[in-house]
Amino acid sequence: MIGAVDRISHWIAGVEFSGSGARRAPVFNPATGEQTADVLLADGEDVDAAVDVACEAAGPWGETSLARRTQILFAVRGLLDERRRDLARLITLEHGKVFSDALGEVARGLENVEFACGIASHLAGRYSEQASSGLDVYSFRQPLGVVAGITPFNFPVMVPMWMLANAIACGNAFILKPSEKVPRAPMLLAGILGEAGVPDGVFNVVNGDRVAVERILEHPAIRAVSFVGSTPVAHHVYEEASRSGKRVQALGGAKNHMVILPDADLEQAADAAVSAAFGSAGERCMAISVVVAVGGSAGPVVGGIAERIGRLRIGDGLDPETEMGPLITAEHRNRVASYLDGATSQGARVVVDGRSHPMAGGPGFFLGPCLIDEVTPQMDCYRDEIFGPVLSVVHAEDLTGAIDLVNASQWGNGAAIFTRDGGAARRFQHEVQAGMVGVNVPIPVPVGHFSFGGWKQSLLGDAHVYGPDSVAFYTRPKVVTSRWPDPLWRAIDLGFPEND
Repeated sequence: MIGAVDRISHWIAGVEFSGSGARRAPVFNPATGEQTADVLLADGEDVDAAVDVACEAAGPWGETSLARRTQILFAVRGLLDERRRDLARLITLEHGKVFSDALGEVARGLENVEFACGIASHLAGRYSEQASSGLDVYSFRQPLGVVAGITPFNFPVMVPMWMLANAIACGNAFILKPSEKVPRAPMLLAGILGEAGVPDGVFNVVNGDRVAVERILEHPAIRAVSFVGSTPVAHHVYEEASRSGKRVQALGGAKNHMVILPDADLEQAADAAVSAAFGSAGERCMAISVVVAVGGSAGPVVGGIAERIGRLRIGDGLDPETEMGPLITAEHRNRVASYLDGATSQGARVVVDGRSHPMAGGPGFFLGPCLIDEVTPQMDCYRDEIFGPVLSVVHAEDLTGAIDLVNASQWGNGAAIFTRDGGAARRFQHEVQAGMVGVNVPIPVPVGHFSFGGWKQSLLGDAHVYGPDSVAFYTRPKVVTSRWPDPLWRAIDLGFPEND
């Protein structure tokens, strides 16, 4: 029986908030299959309460000096660094990814806070003196007001930090709607921000499901929505938020390809494929889910991957010996496993069947790594975003055929090539239709001072998330044209000027 101490609520105005909604959802430890808590699901009134608080906080926070905002962000960065192991442990307990992977998630999120600590330079405008006779023209950016982020279960700390760091740094109040499957880490994140000095109401957490999402999308006071999730939901978020007059950045699904040329270091490529396909049990939007084996690389690549899969240690993510943990729910595990039967019936060859792994029959939500060879673009295991530990291998005759294959996909999140040929790599990075490209790098997630986003159905809207695009997304530009007579101001002040 779940006790009251295990009930997770919301975070509004700097405190835990139970709200008016009576609906709850169970929270599980995927490694054991046990329910560890329940989380309150917000109704429309709870979302409205968060928006009201955010509206009150947005004005004063937007008027707070850049110097003061920067000081608070540095404090946020320091406390997050101190609490990174606490955050990582909650990630592992509720998502299932191994502890070292969870620590990496927190570290990548911190990159975005560090970028936001330089917000003064990112918001610097332009100035043209004497643009016309006696006229000066200059520009600057101002906050939008209240903005919101809707984030997925697979990165309960990193993706919120993708959004909130720059949104708050730019002077906005932020409402986070995390996945109801992983509520603890976002709540700890909220407490850390409050401890660092972020004013009450500037950052709020509303736990919930579709009911909360729909109210966020339609609420007139929310000026912008950032979303990361599956492509069908991304389409819905984009359409509904746009209809309500909001700015939207909606990052959808992916089917990331890794092209391996025969001249590549095939041992290194096999290592990279296994790491990128099965890290976090494949529950990453940047996971490699398709290897494109070009020419004579197919046999060694498939054999090398299969051999490495057999050595992977599967288990509880808190065990330091574990390399791959469980999937997020039993339902998702069963859905992922169903693609193996479908692949066989459609003519592919299942080289490694993760359903036969000893952990797959245990109490947790486990599925062993799966490898499918001789896959074609017409098969379900190729066309669908599986979002699990299933790696498909497609064969291509040459680089042209490999690029055509990648470009024919509806998704364009990421793509990678492994080769020793600089000319081939340069051609690939120029011609491939994907927003993020890796050259001998299987997961090309940009560092925090660039921006993250794909092409085609992997991104709806024009703005990528975090980095420079994020600053533009969370602000509005203003241009001033001015003419002044000669100034007559006079004063003496021998004190050293301070920022405030």
